[in-house]
Amino acid sequence: MRIKEFIVVEGKDDTTAIKRAVDADTIETNGSAVNQATIEKIKRAQSTRGVIIFTDPDYPGEKIRKTVAASVPGCKHAFLTKEAALAKGDKGIGVEHASPDAIREALKDAQLMQETLMEEITQEDLLDAGLIGGSGAKERRSRLGELLKIGYTNGKQLHKRLMMFQIGKQEFAEALAVVLQEENHE
Repeated sequence: MRIKEFIVVEGKDDTTAIKRAVDADTIETNGSAVNQATIEKIKRAQSTRGVIIFTDPDYPGEKIRKTVAASVPGCKHAFLTKEAALAKGDKGIGVEHASPDAIREALKDAQLMQETLMEEITQEDLLDAGLIGGSGAKERRSRLGELLKIGYTNGKQLHKRLMMFQIGKQEFAEALAVVLQEENHE
C-alpha cells in the first residue's frame, strides 16, 4: 500500500514501523520540542503532497500533534488506540510497537480536522452520556474515540475533538449506542 502524503512521526523507530506496514515517506520530529527547521520541512511537504500526523497516543505525542497542526494547517490525522500502541510486556507505548495491520488501519482512516468548528454536541450532551466524570467515563471515552477514529481524549479534549472532526449528533449517537451496549453485556 503506497501512501501519497508524508507521514509525520516522532522518531526513527516509528519510521521503521511505518515502512514495515506501508510504502511511505516520513518526517521525524525527533521529540516533542519540534524545531523551526522541521516545521518548515513539514510545510513544504504539505504544499507538495500533503501530510498525515501520526504520533504516539500519549501526552508528548499529543503535544507534537498540536504543535505541528497549529503551524501547518490542513494536515490529516491518524490515530492508534493505546492498546494497539502498547509494547509487549508493557514496556512503553508508541507507533513503533503497533502491528503493521494496526498502522495500515490507522492510515486508511486518517481524517482532516476542520478549521472552523461547528458545535453539534455540547458539553452537557457529553455529561449526560456519562463521558465526563463519574465511574467508567474514561473507558467509555476510550471506546468512543476508537469507534469514531478520533483517538483517545480526556474529558476536556473530547468536546473539541468532536468539533474538530465535525462529528454530528447522528454519528455520535450511533457510536455511543455501541459503547453502552457493549458495556451492558460485560
